[in-house]
Amino acid sequence: MTKPTAKPLGLWMCVALVVGNMIGSGVFMLPASLAPYGWNAVIAWLITIGGALCLALVFARLAHAFPRPGGPFVYTEEAFGRPAGFMVAWSYWISVWVANAAIAIASVSYASVFFPALAKTPGLAALVTVAVLWAVTAINCVGARAAGWTQLLTTILKLMPLAAVAALAGLILLRKGPAAIAPFEPSALSGGGVTAAAALTLWALLGVESATIPAEQVDRPERNIPRATLLGTAVAGFVYLIVSAGVLLLTPVSVLKGSNAPLVDFVAYHGGGDLRLVLAAFAAISALGALNGWVLLQGEMPAAMAREGVFPAWFGKTSANGTPVRAHLVSSGLVTVLVLMNYAKSMADAFTFMALLATASCLFAYLSSALAVLKLGREGRMPLSPSLTVVAILAAVYSVWTFYGAGWSVTFWGVALMVAGAPIYLLMRRARRRGAETS
Repeated sequence: MTKPTAKPLGLWMCVALVVGNMIGSGVFMLPASLAPYGWNAVIAWLITIGGALCLALVFARLAHAFPRPGGPFVYTEEAFGRPAGFMVAWSYWISVWVANAAIAIASVSYASVFFPALAKTPGLAALVTVAVLWAVTAINCVGARAAGWTQLLTTILKLMPLAAVAALAGLILLRKGPAAIAPFEPSALSGGGVTAAAALTLWALLGVESATIPAEQVDRPERNIPRATLLGTAVAGFVYLIVSAGVLLLTPVSVLKGSNAPLVDFVAYHGGGDLRLVLAAFAAISALGALNGWVLLQGEMPAAMAREGVFPAWFGKTSANGTPVRAHLVSSGLVTVLVLMNYAKSMADAFTFMALLATASCLFAYLSSALAVLKLGREGRMPLSPSLTVVAILAAVYSVWTFYGAGWSVTFWGVALMVAGAPIYLLMRRARRRGAETS
């Protein structure tokens, strides 16, 4: 009997995929956005990380029970039927390639520190963004292993400056003691402040489901995907909490508010010198690493949907090394169109618009997966302990709460993207029926 060939993505590449997708451009900019919220932001981080860990456990248990490629699509379909699965997968796929447009723009935005012409020459940033996107797409078309090694390397590189910032925060506390921390004032805490801050932290922790999508490329998926999902989410959450909370609580709001480079200003304020260029370089690398991981997903998701028969079979065709090249080309083509359509906007405005659009769609995948655990467990199709029941309920409540925190406009865009997929589903169902009748 022939020994099965190991698949290209092992445990640590899967961990890097989760960490790399969750830690992108947000960690370098969020302290500025969160500065006005003070301790409200720290509480928001704790709630968001707690919610992300609940979602991670939900995805880990689902991946163990149903180790098939497609992630949220598979779990929603198993629990609520094919139409619901398709709608969630459709909106999630759109969110992935829209997020890629935002992340690619962010990487070029950081590069403009070294090449000011990118920010000043009309259309140049869009062209460079498209070039970066297709370079990363080419890496993914070579094969999942090439993408995995790229993800592992960029994840290690992006953690280096964040570890340095965390170490500086620790030294400040050792040298100055509790007096260095912003005073805790209970009267300044508010439900509205925590909710608003949590809406900002949500974008930073998207990607908890990353390892579940390319299950077909993962070695021993029933073992490695759950472990990578939990470990990757815990690492990303810890990094965000330490870095963001450290910067927020050890730096005056006046220094951070409106800052274009809050980590740089944090280092400079505490006598570390101006490391703007160094941190800008690492921020660009961080965004590129996240782009690499999300490009992997933008190809694997439609390919998995094609293999399930809810997308044209053309998308499911793979190259000799098992890569869904066609799905990658179509997805990156859509990203290219989106970037070029928004070239007249500033990089910041384009990034904000696309981040909002991407966030909207992920929320439905998170909520449906949490509810799927409860339904599938009740039906006896997967183990459901009392503790997992509580975690799934918390994950569902967290997802609904983030809808509220993100605002009605985000919810509207999410619903609109889901509804936009209905005609595609109906056309594919009609095509399947015709094929069954003629066979």
